[in-house]
Amino acid sequence: MIVLYYIFYAFVWCLSFLPLPVLYLFSYVIYFLAYYVVKYRRGVVRENLLRSFPEKSLEEIVKIEKDYYLHFADVVVETVKLMHISDEEIRHRMQFTNPEVISDFCKNGKSMIMLLGHYGNWEWIPSIYLNYDGIIGGELYRPLNNKFFDGFFLKLRSRFGTVNIPKNDALRTIVGYRRENKTFALGFIADQTPSKNNLHYWNNFLNQDTPFLNGPERIARSGGYAVAYFDVQKVARGYYTCEIITITEDAKQTAENEITDKYVELFERTIRRNPAYWLWSHRRWKHKRESEA
Repeated sequence: MIVLYYIFYAFVWCLSFLPLPVLYLFSYVIYFLAYYVVKYRRGVVRENLLRSFPEKSLEEIVKIEKDYYLHFADVVVETVKLMHISDEEIRHRMQFTNPEVISDFCKNGKSMIMLLGHYGNWEWIPSIYLNYDGIIGGELYRPLNNKFFDGFFLKLRSRFGTVNIPKNDALRTIVGYRRENKTFALGFIADQTPSKNNLHYWNNFLNQDTPFLNGPERIARSGGYAVAYFDVQKVARGYYTCEIITITEDAKQTAENEITDKYVELFERTIRRNPAYWLWSHRRWKHKRESEA
C-alpha cells in the first residue's frame, strides 16, 4: 500500500505542473471512462436527478447528467493542480465578489461560521478566503479511512495556511479558541448526509424530505457568532465566483432552526441556478424519516 501511494503521489506531483488547459484534456478521458465505461454511480445520479427535477424531461435530465460527469472530471484535475498552482492564479480563477464581509466582521473581533456545500469546486475555496492577519481561518473535514490519502488531501487543503479540523474535534477546538479570545472564520460543508444517530433535523430540499446536520447552527448559536453562506457560481471552465451572503450577524438572536432553514433555501437556489455543478453521485437520500425511530 505504501509503495502504491508513493507511486500515485509521484504521478500526481508531476501531473500538477501541467497548465490547466492541458489538464482539461485528461478531464475528457476521466469523463469518458467514468460515464461510458465504468458507469460510476450512474444509477445514483440518474435517480437523484429524476427525483429532484420531476418537471424536467428525460432529455434535460440526461444533459445535466453528462454535464455533471464532465464537471466532476474537471474538479479532479483542478484538485490535482492545487499541488503547484500559484497564489496569483488561484485568486484569478476563484474570486470572491465581496470578501470585505469576512474581513469586516473578523477585524472587529467577531468570529464567523461559513456554510457551503459540495458545489462548484469546494476544494479551491479555502485557498483564498482566510488570509487575514490575526485571524484563524479553517475548515471542518471528515477524515478518510485511508490514512495515506487522508494525509494527501490535508496537505492540499492546508497549502495556503488553512487550519483543518476533524469534524469530531470541532466543538472542542472552537471552545479552545473562545477561551483564548481568538477570532476565527470556519467553513462547514453543510450538505453532507448525517449518520443514523444524527437524524434530528429534516427539511424539504429539491422536492424530497431531507435530513441535514444542524451542528453548525448549534455551534453558532452557542457562541453568538456571525453566520454567512457561500453562494458559488461556475462562470467558465476553471473559473468560479463566490458571493458571501450574511445569514445573521449574531446567531444568538435567531430562532431554533432558522439558520439551517435559510441555508437549505439558499443552497437549493444555488443548485437550481445550474444543477450540473453539485455532487450528484453522493447517496444524499439514503435515509428516510421513518428510520429515525
